[in-house]
Amino acid sequence: MNSKDLMMEENFRQQDKSLTEALLDSSVFKEFEKSFTEASGMPLALRPKECWQLPLHGKENESPFCSMMAETSKTCACCLQHQQKIIDDCDGAPLTLDCPHGLSDTAVPVKLGNRTIAYLQTGHVFQKKPSKTQFDRMSSQMEEWGIDFDKEKLSKAYHDTKVIGKKQYDAMITMMKLFAEYLSVLSNQIAVRQNNAEPVFIVKAKQFIAEHYSEPLSLEQVAQAVNTSSFYFCKMFKRITGLNFTEYVSRVRIERAKNLLLNPNLRISEIAFEVGFQSLTHFNRVFRKMVGLSPTDYRGKLPVN
Repeated sequence: MNSKDLMMEENFRQQDKSLTEALLDSSVFKEFEKSFTEASGMPLALRPKECWQLPLHGKENESPFCSMMAETSKTCACCLQHQQKIIDDCDGAPLTLDCPHGLSDTAVPVKLGNRTIAYLQTGHVFQKKPSKTQFDRMSSQMEEWGIDFDKEKLSKAYHDTKVIGKKQYDAMITMMKLFAEYLSVLSNQIAVRQNNAEPVFIVKAKQFIAEHYSEPLSLEQVAQAVNTSSFYFCKMFKRITGLNFTEYVSRVRIERAKNLLLNPNLRISEIAFEVGFQSLTHFNRVFRKMVGLSPTDYRGKLPVN
């Protein structure tokens, strides 16, 4: 991939993230989420394309069994792999997959034009009542993994998980699909407002940063590239983006680093220098501040192919 393609990819990534945050903050999403969870008894999440967390964990109506699975790294990794498979296999249309323990999960894409920017997700339910054999097989797997668990407590959580018949489940997914189409329209309106709200020199500055983030960058250098004074650029960049220049550049670099961490063959030190940090210590400090985890811990939570 050449530098121009990388720049375009980074611009799309930043725009998708901004649009998803705006949709999450909208009153229409909050109202739909509340109504959906009350009507269906299932959790609902709007997750960005790049999400390395369990989107339904901690949500209202989360399965008690899934909540327990999220408590240990081994079972959490299994759930993360399942969530990633749903996204990887979701090719522009709603997709429902059963996890290895028999619970159904569904992802519905939210699009901006032909590009998927986020997913509505629900699930953590059975579509038919689980059997004792099913539970025994699952608990045996956990024993093989060496996971210490209270079998009675786990059995109760497993069998207390909500059961929704296929007809009702499909009806709820249809509702989600219709809402995803509405969110697509809303995201287009937000994108137009965002593009119109930004002066041309800010748009050009973001493009310049996306193209040169792996190099040493200074505010003066970028201001000169977009033909403004450093003082004016500094003041307007913070006012329009909500971030000062250094914070914005760091965010671009960290987002790129998160993608590179998916490659197990790259050392963390290589990634740090690849995305423009001049020292590993500085990279680790900034990464932890923005992500809440060290690069090593973040990579450890990623699903393993």
